[in-house]
Amino acid sequence: MIYIALLRGINVGGKNKINMKKLKETFEKSGMSHVTTYINSGNIIFSSKVQSNEELSLQLEQAILEDFSLPIRVIVRNMAEIQTIMETLPEEWSNDTQMKSDVLFLWDEINDISVLDKLPLKPGIGNVVYTPGAILFSVSREHAIKSGITKLAGSSLYQQMTVRNVNTTRQIYKLMQMAEQEELRAEGSRRA
Repeated sequence: MIYIALLRGINVGGKNKINMKKLKETFEKSGMSHVTTYINSGNIIFSSKVQSNEELSLQLEQAILEDFSLPIRVIVRNMAEIQTIMETLPEEWSNDTQMKSDVLFLWDEINDISVLDKLPLKPGIGNVVYTPGAILFSVSREHAIKSGITKLAGSSLYQQMTVRNVNTTRQIYKLMQMAEQEELRAEGSRRA
């Protein structure tokens, strides 16, 4: 089964530096296969026979701690979960000079629609949508500061999520789809 591991807070502002090549090796050493990294913000697509996101998260957090001496939190989502998020994400949302659009991936502790009530957002500025596993947020660049989203970064709620912009999220999904096709081809070859 294909998964994405989203690492929180690596290679940001010179802190928690992790080399992606070495991180790939850590995943492989931990039993993951078909490991692909995408940009330095900690996005790792992989295949595993382990079926539990929670088990995989704990296993990968431990491996990262052992290999890098960093206590990095890891969210793991399977292909079906990412597909649900992608089906909810409006196609017209972009992350460019006009619009700021993000996917806030949620740890299980706060993965519930009630999380919307805890966001420090000003009503009527931007769009916010809950979907299982994530909050989708979009606002025009000119109103981003007024939206209240910057207040989220200093909150305890922020510690229970990791953020990727919509461009990165869409690319992760494409890479997961490619990995799934590769896995299906390999499975077909083994059966033949």
